[in-house]
Amino acid sequence: MTQRQFMAFARQPAYLIITLIQPVIWLFLFGALFRKVVELPGFGAGSYLDYLVPGVIVMSAVSANMWAGMGTLEEIERGTLNRFLITPVHRSALMNANVVAQSATTAIQSLIIILLGWIGGAHYPGGVLGLLILVVVASALGTIFGAFSNALGMLVRQRESIIGINTFLLLPLTFLSSAFMPPTLMPHWMQVVARFNPVNWALETGRAAMAAHPDWWSVLSHGGWTLLLAAFAVWLSLRTFRSYQKSV
Repeated sequence: MTQRQFMAFARQPAYLIITLIQPVIWLFLFGALFRKVVELPGFGAGSYLDYLVPGVIVMSAVSANMWAGMGTLEEIERGTLNRFLITPVHRSALMNANVVAQSATTAIQSLIIILLGWIGGAHYPGGVLGLLILVVVASALGTIFGAFSNALGMLVRQRESIIGINTFLLLPLTFLSSAFMPPTLMPHWMQVVARFNPVNWALETGRAAMAAHPDWWSVLSHGGWTLLLAAFAVWLSLRTFRSYQKSV
């Protein structure tokens, strides 16, 4: 079922190109626009590009995966999903194949952003292990939003509702995290919100792992919460799928 999703992606070259180009625009556009903010007292990074790479990776993971429910909704409208229900395919595969495909795409996209950042002059003192942890946690974050999006598609079954909810969530979740600015420079209320924001958990995990002296407690704690939420999101998507199955 995941292979089927990849084949569908391959038949949409324009989508693939946009998926790869959009993070590049964010990386170098934001990098050029905000490069002077490292001069602020307490910023704590020598190069804004170094700081920005994890932020762009995480933002890309959120924006790409939160539309998974649109694909699920399209399969419901076409009747494809109902036809699969009479096959012996495992129900978890039916519901989560697009989540797995999107997570794999997120990992590839993250590697490309890392490479482009390195070409642009970014430094990764945490080495290969730190970068690997960043890619894994970005894929886990993608799983969270992909599975929640699938559940949303099953519940609302309206494109407009999915578009509206995703548009409402994307920027607040991104800017209420440390994607573009360290928490120490945020207003206090934003710091409080960021502590409960899964986007910020992924960023804290990735940045802690990529540091010259990794903070493994932060990696384990924030990464653990991210993985737990990913497991809950997958469970919730399966529950909503069973409810849909009973209704047809």
